[in-house]
Amino acid sequence: ISCHLKQSSDGPYSRTALYDLLGVPSTATQAQIKAAYYRQSFLYHPDRNSGSAEAAERFTRISQAYVVLGSTTLRRKYDRGLLSDEDLRGPGIRPSKTPAADPEKPRTPPPGPRAHGRGPRTMFDFDAFYQAHYGEQLERERRLRARREAFRKMQEDRAKKGLRWDETRDLAFVLVLLTVFLIVSSRI
Repeated sequence: ISCHLKQSSDGPYSRTALYDLLGVPSTATQAQIKAAYYRQSFLYHPDRNSGSAEAAERFTRISQAYVVLGSTTLRRKYDRGLLSDEDLRGPGIRPSKTPAADPEKPRTPPPGPRAHGRGPRTMFDFDAFYQAHYGEQLERERRLRARREAFRKMQEDRAKKGLRWDETRDLAFVLVLLTVFLIVSSRI
């Protein structure tokens, strides 16, 4: 993360760089930060932009920004200009650039299940991510499409049967009103 934070005269890191990256003001709530992260990560996710190094870099920076801004403790330090590289190397936080491999030290695979049994790297399940974060919206859109389709079928069925009840009824109502108006106006 530290390689993406800008040095500033008022502290070790710019106090707005991460907010700017997520497109939120520094006064944003945690919920707004989370929503902005999901929006941005969806747009720049490598599965959606395969082959785009620029999108992959942006996705990495967005994820790193969320590590800081998504944590109230790290965010508070960042806002005060007190965030240090040591804070970013805390438990559960990986550095943004891995150091050169030490030939003396064997590399261990990341924890978690293997993807399709093809080696130690876990594949990201984009479908699960998308469903978890956009499931409600997808369900609303599906219901709306179903309602539109049902309405369209109802109109087609009525057209096939030749029923013009609504038009006939409306025309009859207008004629009755016109007749009543003529009768009343002729008596005056």
